[in-house]
Amino acid sequence: MRVSAAVLETPGEPFTLRDVELHKPRPDEVLVRVTAVGVCGTDLEFATFFGTPAVLGHEGAGVVEEVGDRVTTVAPGDHVAMTFTSCGGCRPCLTGSPAYCLSFDAVNFAGRRPDGSSAVSLDGAEINAHFLGQSSFASHVVAPARAVVPIGKETDLAVAGPFGCGFQTGAGGVLNVLRPAPGSSLAIFGAGAVGVAALLAGVLSGCSTIAVVDVNPARLDTARTLGATHLVTGGATGAEELRSIAPDGFDHAIDTTGRADVLRTAVETLAPLGTCGVIGVGPSEEMSFDWRSVLNGRTITGIIAGGAMPQVFLPELLKLHAAGRFPVDGLITRFPFERINEAAEAARRGTVGKAVLTFD
Repeated sequence: MRVSAAVLETPGEPFTLRDVELHKPRPDEVLVRVTAVGVCGTDLEFATFFGTPAVLGHEGAGVVEEVGDRVTTVAPGDHVAMTFTSCGGCRPCLTGSPAYCLSFDAVNFAGRRPDGSSAVSLDGAEINAHFLGQSSFASHVVAPARAVVPIGKETDLAVAGPFGCGFQTGAGGVLNVLRPAPGSSLAIFGAGAVGVAALLAGVLSGCSTIAVVDVNPARLDTARTLGATHLVTGGATGAEELRSIAPDGFDHAIDTTGRADVLRTAVETLAPLGTCGVIGVGPSEEMSFDWRSVLNGRTITGIIAGGAMPQVFLPELLKLHAAGRFPVDGLITRFPFERINEAAEAARRGTVGKAVLTFD
């Protein structure tokens, strides 16, 4: 079938709206009509180097139109949010940790199915797609059933999309991995969508001190309204401010920036036995620490997709949202799909909390 997609034709260049051919779903796949899709920093990062031509996008939500004959988890007409995929057969997958699938990179970032094929063709030739199980910068998606999560039909799909990555990642990093005890202290570095989700999870967990660090005053203002107890402007004096807030150090910290200098500060602000979660994908390829900063029982742990089992975690997170306890609506700015490059630029500049593309 012919569908509309935002094709990355050259790394680092704007997306181009093209008609592409989408092949029928295989027995373990699902065809979804996309209603909305978030723009994530991971999309923008991969757009600078991913093999082209390609279709990216991985915070999609929509309506199931067709399922393969081995799919039992969803049916045509179901409303779904989409998320990462996994192999389903390795030890992490079988023990409830699909975010740490041994084939995670191969099934999410190769641009192809495991057999090397693609469900998307342009001008008669298969192109890279299947990005994080979706490539949902398109009006329709063929996704593996493991990447599709059924949600209630009362849920606003434009809000649900970012739960598949950004909101799941930040909230899960706190709720599933750090698991702060009530009264704990938490420092969050970066107040974009992921950082705000971590902030809201800190509030849900009963953290008594939540310090949010960012260089964007508007983002810090938003963090204040959502429960941050302290706001810190990143920069040379940020570490000193954090020490004044928690003289003995923070129990937990999360870095969403992917910057080595920021991560070093995050680790150095920890109390003895404190834990820092590393979430951000950003400009730094390496990180380094003075050995003294990790000697006193401090832990640095990498976190993928909030350490979540999406089919369990996403519906629960959406229930919290529906109850007003995970209020992310104010972060979302909607753009028509054809304005994808404007939305991407707004996301890069941090002038929106979460850009979401919508389809008519």
